[in-house]
Amino acid sequence: MSVVNIQEKFNLFTDLWSPKKIGELNGQQILLAKIKGEFVFHKHDNEDELFMVKKGVLEMHLHDKIVTINEGEFYIVPKGVEHKPVAKEEVHILLFEPLSTKHTGDVVADITVDTYESI
Repeated sequence: MSVVNIQEKFNLFTDLWSPKKIGELNGQQILLAKIKGEFVFHKHDNEDELFMVKKGVLEMHLHDKIVTINEGEFYIVPKGVEHKPVAKEEVHILLFEPLSTKHTGDVVADITVDTYESI
């Protein structure tokens, strides 16, 4: 294993809503994604999901509130909680989640990714 430069990894891709795997440890995966616009409401029945904002401002829409996550902050969506990430401008995020976590949870949509590319 070598040192991973997160910014260098972000520079390797431009596609939106398509997480890239940059590491694994103890059954967890570390993903990077660039997002803009609205995702779909979905949930993960058995896994918590950590969203860390590296650039921009992310809104996490829940059914009863909207959580704003600023650059340098993270938010953990507890398992079983429906959520919809929304980015008014392009946002760069780091995701930390179990390997078993499905991209769009229990929802299949046009933007669903089945296998994450490793970069």
